[in-house]
Amino acid sequence: MRILLHGINYSPELTGIGKYSGEMAEWLAARGHGVRVVTAPPYYPAWRVRTDYRAWSYKTEPGNEPDDVRVYRCPIYVPRRPSGNTRLLHLGSFMLSSLPIMLSQAQWRPDVVLTVEPTLLSSIAGLTTARLAEAVAWLHVQDFEVDAAFGLGLLPGEGRAHRLAEVLDRRTMCLFDRISTVSEKMMQRLPEKGVPIEKTVMFPNWVDTDVIAPLPGVSRLRQQLGLGTERVVLMYAGNMGMKQGLELLPLLAQEFAPDPRIHFVFCGDGAYHAQLAGMVRGAANVTMLPLQPFDRLNDLLNAADIHLLPQRPDAADLVMPSKLTGMLASGRPVIATAAPGTQVALALGSCGIAVPPLDNSALFAAVRTLADEPQMRHALGVAARAHAVEHLGRERVLERFEAELQAAVAKRRSADGA
Repeated sequence: MRILLHGINYSPELTGIGKYSGEMAEWLAARGHGVRVVTAPPYYPAWRVRTDYRAWSYKTEPGNEPDDVRVYRCPIYVPRRPSGNTRLLHLGSFMLSSLPIMLSQAQWRPDVVLTVEPTLLSSIAGLTTARLAEAVAWLHVQDFEVDAAFGLGLLPGEGRAHRLAEVLDRRTMCLFDRISTVSEKMMQRLPEKGVPIEKTVMFPNWVDTDVIAPLPGVSRLRQQLGLGTERVVLMYAGNMGMKQGLELLPLLAQEFAPDPRIHFVFCGDGAYHAQLAGMVRGAANVTMLPLQPFDRLNDLLNAADIHLLPQRPDAADLVMPSKLTGMLASGRPVIATAAPGTQVALALGSCGIAVPPLDNSALFAAVRTLADEPQMRHALGVAARAHAVEHLGRERVLERFEAELQAAVAKRRSADGA
């Protein structure tokens, strides 16, 4: 197959959607498919374009081998302090700059044009290119960005603009031939937006369980941080943005400051990083770390005894935290703020503890329980690892997705030939 991927985030971004899009494209190319990508220069999660890229110029990365992924980088405006309005300018700049590149790729005759949401603003380019090339138009929803933008208060929650955005969101989705998303709860939301169920495909995020796995001994990073085995290390690692509910982390550090056993490690980058660093500055029981390179990710995740997954309640089931896959694969229990019945709470199952959002006393109690019960931590960690291997392994997930792509292409070819 020839697959044209259109998305604002891509490798070498280390977290979130860019990481998954990059791994997917490279995996498909290694399977012998032709893959091209139209994307932006890497800027996430720091909201700064990397110094070895330029924000305002086009760039083509042809690859070193004939079967490598060809990547087209398009200019983009990246706000230093993202807000609702500046995010719209950010997304709109990529929509406009990537449109001519996408349309030019119709001559390549892709079999599938795969648009990744966010950003849905770019869907016009994906849909138009797919129709010109007589290809399958596929939308992969990592975040319901329209719902999340209003739900999180990034855009005003009432009025004509909100209603118009919802109508455009629904109508645009229904124009695609296939729509995939990353969780069962998000799958259930698609028919509510008018998408016929026969168009929907489950395509969860994954983890390479050979790369991310429990270590036989103590993590080197933990040793470097001087955190002995007598400490109970609670870790948040990932994007530090608005959807994560990170305001809980300083409260946790303050609550457990009198307990010399418990230490917190907060690792990552993003729009909330500076504020979080300021709130925990001087706290003896907190270590702040920058975003770690991929080759240190397993050491990082294994440095934890317990992983923390705070999430704002108004983001529940609009997004699925991509960092959860690595947490589970590392064989550590997870404490998440998630209401009963939400996807995160269901995903944890026997792998951790889900506490209601905004219930700080329940959160503190969960931390105390796991800190005091090493056998419980071990049992939950074993269950987490087993769940990751059984349901989230990269090969199994991507092989199923490849089969769905091939089936969609075969159906379209059959219809065109009829």
